[in-house]
Amino acid sequence: MNILFLTYQGDIAGSTNSISYLAKGLASIGHNVYVGCRRESLLYSMLSDTKVNLIEMTFKSKLDFANMKHIKKIVEEYKIDIINPQSSKDRYNANLAKFFYRLPVKVVHTRRQTPKSSGIFIQNWFYNNFTDLIVAVSDEVKDELVKSGIKENKVKVIYNGTPDYKYSVIDLEKGKILKEKYSYKADDIIIGSISRKKEQDQIIKALGKLPENYKLLLIGIHDHEFQEYEELINSLNLKDRIISLGMIPGEETLNHYQILDVDVLASNMEGLSQSLLEAMYLGVPVTATKAAGNISLIKDGINGLFFNDGDTDKIAENIKNIIENRELREKLTAEGKKTAQIDFSIKRVIENYEDTFRKLINQ
Repeated sequence: MNILFLTYQGDIAGSTNSISYLAKGLASIGHNVYVGCRRESLLYSMLSDTKVNLIEMTFKSKLDFANMKHIKKIVEEYKIDIINPQSSKDRYNANLAKFFYRLPVKVVHTRRQTPKSSGIFIQNWFYNNFTDLIVAVSDEVKDELVKSGIKENKVKVIYNGTPDYKYSVIDLEKGKILKEKYSYKADDIIIGSISRKKEQDQIIKALGKLPENYKLLLIGIHDHEFQEYEELINSLNLKDRIISLGMIPGEETLNHYQILDVDVLASNMEGLSQSLLEAMYLGVPVTATKAAGNISLIKDGINGLFFNDGDTDKIAENIKNIIENRELREKLTAEGKKTAQIDFSIKRVIENYEDTFRKLINQ
């Protein structure tokens, strides 16, 4: 198959990793894969020197006619069978390019988060009539799309996954080095939150309810975003118990899981979290908001623990239970590994996309 992925985003985010894994995976089993994205994006650099064909593209707006013409050229030159746009601007550009130029391709949208702007009649009409299929990365994303007005038969769930090769960069010597670097003591409990800015204030409030040897390590928040939490941190006298590393490379991030005792995700708008999958894969027990795609990933009390959005008492309680209840911690760790390494393997994701794309082409 000749497959064209499109995204105007492609910077530091779980979705960037997911697109990269999928594109490389389909290319590795013999498909001709093209990715149209910004040259300066992280995704472009991640896919350089791989079997994926990179095409420099710009997406100035949802109605970027120059970009639509570029899409037409690519489709005709490379005999594209499937266009798979990943974000809003490229979804509109792909659909409109197909419509205006009568392109003989199938357009499959991937939706990685619960929709923010759905429910608008014109938008839903546009998606229902000019999209061949929408892939939702979790059952919850599908449910929200259908509630908003997207036809149920237009939506198929294909979960995100995580690849084994991703973890080969981990240096097992780094754990001790990192603990010394951050001056953590032997009895310190390290709570991790590896995410873009997404309700980390709830985790900070929960930290204030825990003993002083519980520390919080934040990864993925820009420095100026972290400053927004300074008043809260100072009010709770937590300045010496929180470290924010900002945005660091993926390899460094993976090495930091070695020093975490528990991973917390307080987001209420996840499609299906790569950071939770990473923690599970690496044997770090997790607790997360009972919302959005977290529900597809976590089985409460089996491979993780839930809390309701805003319930900081429950966040603190879950963290303490994981640390103090050895039997629970070992169960969450073992089941979490199974979830990430088997149930949500990238191999399954690639097989599902390949099968879905073939069926569409053969319709």
